[in-house]
Amino acid sequence: MITWWSWLLMAVGVTGLFLAGRRRALGWAIGLGAQLLWFVYALSTQQYGFVVSAVAYGWVYARNFRAWRTNEGVPNAAADA
Repeated sequence: MITWWSWLLMAVGVTGLFLAGRRRALGWAIGLGAQLLWFVYALSTQQYGFVVSAVAYGWVYARNFRAWRTNEGVPNAAADA
């Protein structure tokens, strides 16, 4: 596998985290998409630990997006203190 793949995957992942931190739903979608890319990378390079990692990170991204979307209209209690 070409070495630039890992750099591309890193850039996609960081972009997703950056946008999610700025409260953009697109960030969560990019993060989930990045896990699909990591899955393909893992299979292509026969580094199967990345398959487990991609599934775990994908689950966390989906869970956190759902929680974020559910709590989006709720004021932050820490900000009120």
